[in-house]
Amino acid sequence: MANEDKDSVRRSARPRGKPAAEARPPGGSPARARKGSEKSATSGRSTAGNSQAGKNTAAKPKASPALAVLEAQAVTRPARRRAVANAAAAALGGAFRPWSPEEIATAFSRFEAANPHPEGELDYHDPFTLLVAVVLSAQATDVGVNKATRGLFKAAPTPQAMVALGEEGVAQHIRTLGLYRGKAKNVVELSRRLIAEHGGQVPPDRAALETLPGVGRKTANVVLNIAFGLPTIAVDTHLFRIANRTGLAPGKTPLEVELGLERTIPERFLLHAHHWLILHGRYVCKALKPDCPRCLIADLCRWPEKTPA
Repeated sequence: MANEDKDSVRRSARPRGKPAAEARPPGGSPARARKGSEKSATSGRSTAGNSQAGKNTAAKPKASPALAVLEAQAVTRPARRRAVANAAAAALGGAFRPWSPEEIATAFSRFEAANPHPEGELDYHDPFTLLVAVVLSAQATDVGVNKATRGLFKAAPTPQAMVALGEEGVAQHIRTLGLYRGKAKNVVELSRRLIAEHGGQVPPDRAALETLPGVGRKTANVVLNIAFGLPTIAVDTHLFRIANRTGLAPGKTPLEVELGLERTIPERFLLHAHHWLILHGRYVCKALKPDCPRCLIADLCRWPEKTPA
């Protein structure tokens, strides 16, 4: 209700036509008088209603506060619901019958036929801008990152320019992204480290990449795959869910899933495998409402709760 509406309700509730002395009881304000009368009424009711309240409490036990919090979070936080969906997939994935080599080859043949040359959705110009874009994409959408980096890469397309721009300058370009202060610090520091340790070039080596600020195994795998054409598999939230939900490569951690996929996917599909799976999870095998009727591998998938057509 708007403030004006509240005021009008309060005004209409006041006694009309009474003298000021009558409207304001002696010894205090109307608010104090109301407070005293409410207190008396409450104490009177408490004695009379204790037995009935006890009966009600015994008949209907209180819900667990922890359960109430979890239920509220499940309803109000889509990110949490996606995490719950991923956890459910991981819990069941290991119990499914393993895919045969023929089934795996069939699945990736279908992905290849539908999208022979899959690409990531981050905008970049070279290995350095790709590395920065992937670092910024943590807990952010590719669309949001692309909007932020449009101006950033124009102002600082090289490690040297990024260091010169500084943390505050980077932060001004990426302030629409979550955790932008920490990300700005990482981007400037990794640029400084690239200059000092790698001659300003992005190293095509996972171990070297993982020593840079803000770079983990997933980020390193994305850069190695896209920038250098290496058959690495970057396990993000979508790929983790699909590998478990379908039973293709179940695992409790991203590393388990990554190693499982590397063992089972035929070599000729490895270069594009993570793109196919990530895009499939992003647009078809979604966490909350998987679009099973559109799925290319629905007949091979082990998930028992497929969405009906």
